[in-house]
Amino acid sequence: MRFMILRKADPATEADVLPTAALLTAMGEYIQQMAQADVLLSAEGLRTSAKGARVTFAGGVPSISHGPFDGKRALLAGYCVIQVPSLQEAIAWVMRWPTLDGGGTIEIEIRQLLEAEDFGPALNQEESVAQACLRARTAA
Repeated sequence: MRFMILRKADPATEADVLPTAALLTAMGEYIQQMAQADVLLSAEGLRTSAKGARVTFAGGVPSISHGPFDGKRALLAGYCVIQVPSLQEAIAWVMRWPTLDGGGTIEIEIRQLLEAEDFGPALNQEESVAQACLRARTAA
C-alpha cells in the first residue's frame, strides 16, 4: 500500500522561514531511515503558497488565483510517499517524525493512495497497462 504523508503548513512555513541546520539534519536522518528501510518512494518540501497558484473550475470554466492563500490548516508544507503494508505502519513512521519540526507543534495527515485495482472494471485493461508503464517510467 502506498501512503502520502502530508506535512501541513504553519505560520513559519507560510512566512518562507527555511529550516534550521539542526532540523535539516534531523529530517535528512529521518528520510535516510525510510530509504534504508526501503519504504520511501519520494519526499519533497513545498515553497510557500505565496509562490503558488490555484485553478478553480466552475461550470467547466477555469479561474486562476495566485497565492498567498488563506486557510493555513489546509495548506501543505511538504510530503513523503511511502510504501508499507498497512496504515498502522504508516502511522508508526510518522510517529518518528523529527520533533524539532515546527518547534514540536505540527500537523501531519496520512492518506492512502488509490491503486489501479481500486477502480475495478471502470479502468479497462488498456488504461491499466498504460498506468503501469507511466509509473515504471517515473520511478526510473
